[in-house]
Amino acid sequence: MYKILKKEHLSAANYLMEIDAPMIAKSGKAGQFVIVIDNEKGERIPLTIADLDPEKGVLTIVFQAIGASTMRLAKMEAGEELYCCVGPLGRASDLVDASDEELKEKKIVFIAGGVGIAPVYPQVKYCKSRGIDVDVIMGGRTKDLVFWEDKMKAVAANVYVATDDGSYGFKGNVCQQLDALIAEGKEYNHAVIIGPVIMMKFGCMATKKYNIPTVVSMNPI
Repeated sequence: MYKILKKEHLSAANYLMEIDAPMIAKSGKAGQFVIVIDNEKGERIPLTIADLDPEKGVLTIVFQAIGASTMRLAKMEAGEELYCCVGPLGRASDLVDASDEELKEKKIVFIAGGVGIAPVYPQVKYCKSRGIDVDVIMGGRTKDLVFWEDKMKAVAANVYVATDDGSYGFKGNVCQQLDALIAEGKEYNHAVIIGPVIMMKFGCMATKKYNIPTVVSMNPI
């Protein structure tokens, strides 16, 4: 069993949970994911790691309550225990294995949509730990769907927020924000895009126009 240490309602249907998982916290890397099961008969839920605290043995996940399983998960509270939490799984970010020289040559932009903001964070945090400045574009349909702006600003050189309805920051989607930044003179040679599949698809189409090598995050069952 894995004890829930903290639960927080971030925005709209987005929730954060800190879980007591010492082995995962010590061995996990930015870009990897875990599979969470809320009860013995529950569905396997793949969730990209949002943060790790090896010293305290704490794993942080962020999820959107949009289906039966994630809605059940959202009803759980601190003190309760998850039936299972398996990980770390998947490939870590390619940035983790890059040398200092390789990282210094990269001009990186992270593009995060909706709940994808959470898994972008540990990669940006990792870059900061290696002394690399990066830009982050965070997007949501409305201001209420954007979270962790201050948290991201603490580890990124520049953070740009885009909302489809213009309720906060740049009016438009993340692809249009990227276009605007490049039009202003920004240059990138590496992009990481995390968010809904359709958003990652159009994000890749946007970066392809500028010949920017791009990595996306895929963790569905």
